[in-house]
Amino acid sequence: MWESEISTWPLRELSLFVEAGGLNWHVQQAGSGPAMLLIHGTGASSHSWRGLIPRLARHYAVTAVDLPGHGFTDGAARAQTSIVGMSGGIAALLRALRIEPSYCVGHSAGAVIPCQMALDGLIEPRLIVGLNGAFLPLGGAAAWVFSPLARLLSSNARLTRLLARQVGSRVGVARMIAATGSHLDAEGLDLYARLVRNPRHVAGALEMMGNWDMQSFSRRMPALKTPLALIVAENDRIVPPRQALVVQRRLAGVEVLRLSGVGHLAHEEMPERVVREIVTLCAAHSRRGAALNGPGVSSADRPDRPTAG
Repeated sequence: MWESEISTWPLRELSLFVEAGGLNWHVQQAGSGPAMLLIHGTGASSHSWRGLIPRLARHYAVTAVDLPGHGFTDGAARAQTSIVGMSGGIAALLRALRIEPSYCVGHSAGAVIPCQMALDGLIEPRLIVGLNGAFLPLGGAAAWVFSPLARLLSSNARLTRLLARQVGSRVGVARMIAATGSHLDAEGLDLYARLVRNPRHVAGALEMMGNWDMQSFSRRMPALKTPLALIVAENDRIVPPRQALVVQRRLAGVEVLRLSGVGHLAHEEMPERVVREIVTLCAAHSRRGAALNGPGVSSADRPDRPTAG
């Protein structure tokens, strides 16, 4: 897929491929300063951060990754597409890149991964930011139907190709995006259409949805010690905004910041606004850390310091 998309893919000049954990990962990197890891949600890719990476790179050394089976990263064995499996895979990637993230930002299901990594002792970030984070299991009949159906579709190449043709049209993608509560421009719709027309990408998204054990993660989440901040879009039709309040009740010290006028893909609708909130949250936690550690903390540890580029 990369060979056919390289000439027009967003921020392609920042792309590299890295072998780690048995997979060939597509990664985009930019900037300098404290390390920040960006993890997209199910069915997306690192392209979803295209409006944020150049802006965040003024403050941080940013790494955005395509999850297994998504975008241009290799598809993975079933065990590697579970929450624990993806977390271990990204930990292997970070070791290969020699990165210890100070800050992690995850969108939707992507917000679960750095939390799982922190719970497993694979990373020790100062702050995890969940952007419309999908931290709770599906409820009702969906919990019984959705995962088995996703597993069935992902395991059948013919069904996956058929699904890619059905939803990969411009009209089909526009309907899917509208169902999230977000409104994307023509470029945003085209990028998702290009992804969804690829059966391997569709299979990767279905594999991820079918293999995630959110019940087990939900039970472990109260043990999370890493500070967590939640940015919640009030128009989100995928992850109900009230979920953030449930998470806030279960974990001490969780910050919740609400955004009006945007939906589930808030970071693609208003990247400047989301970047401003992320930088503000990270700077506040950096100052708190400096206050706790005393005057010996270097200014290089502050994410809001001026950097080249």
